[in-house]
Amino acid sequence: MNETFTHLLAKADRLLDRLDALLPTPLTAPDWDEAVAWRYRKTVNGRARLEAVRHVAPLALDALREVDTQKERIVANTRQFVQGRPANNVLLTGARGTGKSSLIKACLHHFAPQGLRLIEVDKDDLVDLPDIVETVADSPLHFIIYSDDLSFDEGEKGYKALKSILDGSIASATPNVLVYATSNRRHLLPEYMADNQSVKHTASGEIHPGEAIEEKVSLSERFGLWISFYPFSQNEYLAIAMQWLRHFGLPEAQLAQARPEALVWALERGSRSGRVAYQFARDYLGRQGQA
Repeated sequence: MNETFTHLLAKADRLLDRLDALLPTPLTAPDWDEAVAWRYRKTVNGRARLEAVRHVAPLALDALREVDTQKERIVANTRQFVQGRPANNVLLTGARGTGKSSLIKACLHHFAPQGLRLIEVDKDDLVDLPDIVETVADSPLHFIIYSDDLSFDEGEKGYKALKSILDGSIASATPNVLVYATSNRRHLLPEYMADNQSVKHTASGEIHPGEAIEEKVSLSERFGLWISFYPFSQNEYLAIAMQWLRHFGLPEAQLAQARPEALVWALERGSRSGRVAYQFARDYLGRQGQA
């Protein structure tokens, strides 16, 4: 009888271990000195963890060209943040490939020695923002919650969670947390002509936007700092392409020879973005056998 009972207890322990592995567990803080950038990840059973990013691109602020105004604003805001002074959540919007994400990565590289850390959160996981904020609240470090290429469709849960953390919830972000997001949509939500059907016109000509419009702009308004990016002119594109060629080691005397090919490269892709300039530089130097 004792042997049978012991066997049953062992089976029960194994079953409990399996159940424990399936149950969600509270998010725990990792060793923040292990990395400067982290990804928030969830498994199919709901378990969440912060995963260290082992290879962060060492992108320097000086390597980013033709975005000097945008660079100045986000660097100033980030400097205030890591120095413990008031700073704003940031929304970077505009044309694709113009350096929005690169600027955030360059800021991380520049300010990491001063205690800046970055946590990348996918749009679908923004519902867990309160848990992430709570996990880092007691750390002496400063954290940027980063969401790239952010946009929402109607009714998505992450929309309300982000809105509450930015401003408006009793469980707001702590002083050592800011949200930096990039988007091709200034208001983060799709806008339709039908939204304007509720607009009313008074006899004096005053326009009162409808509630649908107010809801669509309310999230982006909660970002204290808006930084806009615009398509590059041909000269700006060429300046960026030449900068990347220098970065990869092309001698100054050979830059003029590469300019016509850079223009053809942009024409074939229908874009003169910083991303296209970077891709051209890699291709050109790869074919030259220099990178």
